[in-house]
Amino acid sequence: MSPVAVILDGYVDEPACLGVPPYVSPYIRTVAGALIAHGYTVQYLTIDQLRLAPMRTVELNRADLLVMISGVTVPGKYLGGTPATLTEIQQIGHMVRGPKKLIGGPIGFGYAAEGGQKAIRQVISGFDALLTGEPAIALDNYLGGNVPAGALDYTLTDPWSISGSVIITQHPDYPYVMCELETARGCSHGASGGCSFCTEPFYGQPRYRSIEGIAAEVAALYTHGARHFRVGRQPDILAYGAGAGEYPAPRPDLLDKLFSSIRTSAPELKTLHIDNTNPATIARHEEKSREALRAIIRHHTSGDVAAFGMETADPSVIAANNLKAQPDEVFRAIEIVNEEGGMRRDNVPELLPGLNFVCGLAGETEKTYELNEQFLVRVREAGLSVRRVNIRQVMPFEGTPAYTNNTLGRHEQRFRTFKEFVRTKIDLPMLQRVFPIGTVLRDVRVEVTGDLSFGRQLGSYPILVGLPLQLLRNTITDAVVVDWGMRSITALPVPVKINTLPASAIRWLPGVGKKKVAAVIAKRPFAGIEAYRKVAGSSVIDSVMKY
Repeated sequence: MSPVAVILDGYVDEPACLGVPPYVSPYIRTVAGALIAHGYTVQYLTIDQLRLAPMRTVELNRADLLVMISGVTVPGKYLGGTPATLTEIQQIGHMVRGPKKLIGGPIGFGYAAEGGQKAIRQVISGFDALLTGEPAIALDNYLGGNVPAGALDYTLTDPWSISGSVIITQHPDYPYVMCELETARGCSHGASGGCSFCTEPFYGQPRYRSIEGIAAEVAALYTHGARHFRVGRQPDILAYGAGAGEYPAPRPDLLDKLFSSIRTSAPELKTLHIDNTNPATIARHEEKSREALRAIIRHHTSGDVAAFGMETADPSVIAANNLKAQPDEVFRAIEIVNEEGGMRRDNVPELLPGLNFVCGLAGETEKTYELNEQFLVRVREAGLSVRRVNIRQVMPFEGTPAYTNNTLGRHEQRFRTFKEFVRTKIDLPMLQRVFPIGTVLRDVRVEVTGDLSFGRQLGSYPILVGLPLQLLRNTITDAVVVDWGMRSITALPVPVKINTLPASAIRWLPGVGKKKVAAVIAKRPFAGIEAYRKVAGSSVIDSVMKY
């Protein structure tokens, strides 16, 4: 009988890698592949599953080997899962006594409970070894009797990503898993030191995966039921395969080949999105960037988001932290992505930018927040669309300039008022612009159930959808937008079954509201649209109603 290894997914979130459900990080698949290569039967468990059923530690104790992957360097708000805390990691290390216990991932860079705090490098007590460097290669070395460390080598990890792809079938969200695809590691901006707060330069200068290696992994994942993919594990998708230099020009030919290869390997995929895009690349290489964006749009699925690491609109803070792009460059990049990706398909824009702001950086003053607000108003008043604005406080890591040079704690009140400004003055009008009432969102998956259920589409930064009905988890439904929150929308399942809809949902119908609910209920059942209109009036969602 072969030995048993359990991969415990504590989740990861880095500047260029997401592994919080429904996302599955590349680390999980390559580690699984390395274990299979060493003759292990591999089992998979998430930290959320362990929280819900603590007695599953019995399973861990029965295993021959436990490998935990964990670490957050870019904290966020999560719906699908909650990353493992340091306390939980230490508890697992001490409670699980049967197998050898290894831990790897960005947890090796340090830990902080939330943004706005320094991440401290920890001695992870209770574990036999920390897998330093690339977890799968460090694991391979450890199992071969060597030091548990190792640098990334795609000639090793590519075959493991293929053999380890089967691990996704054990994910609790399967088949609704988003496979984060790695195309590159390292950052070209790191040549000048990188952004002061970012951990991606720890990986060195860019190393690009081959198109053949990526396509082979996608084909394996597809064989095992994967239908949702994000080309997300890289600092700048437009720089894929590009030449030397801090801001290399895009290679549209390579991007076209990459995305068409993914499509060929997964012919009936449902999601193909991107993540990080450097606005400085777009602003400095406008024509090549336009060609590259068109290549992506030819092959991706709509509703995509290009995440811009803007960080700030304050030139002083940009200079003090060696950031990538000036405000005018970011603005120009927003214009270009709107021009190339603003057209609609399946009711939503093809591709829009998302903006990331980081607060608490060196050189920040009260004026910084004014400049940030002015920039966002400029975008709004220009009629441009951004899919979302992310605001976080820096989490400085040892080894980055921000660890010793930051402004954490100095502008707390101004940080809070900036967030409130963005939520009310920017987010809401942007949602109204991107998702007007009557927009039908395809394949919304319910993740949280209750009198008000919450769901999302599978994709890159999908909008949170509140459905004022009690729906079962994993219900898949089309949904029509009927209202907006500051960071979410309210929607009703399509078709809208007006004759059976409960009063709590009818009140959300456009033109009905609280005042007409009783009248609508009293006149039911309606024979058709004209009978309904006599009570509630005409509505932009009439076409998706069922009587």
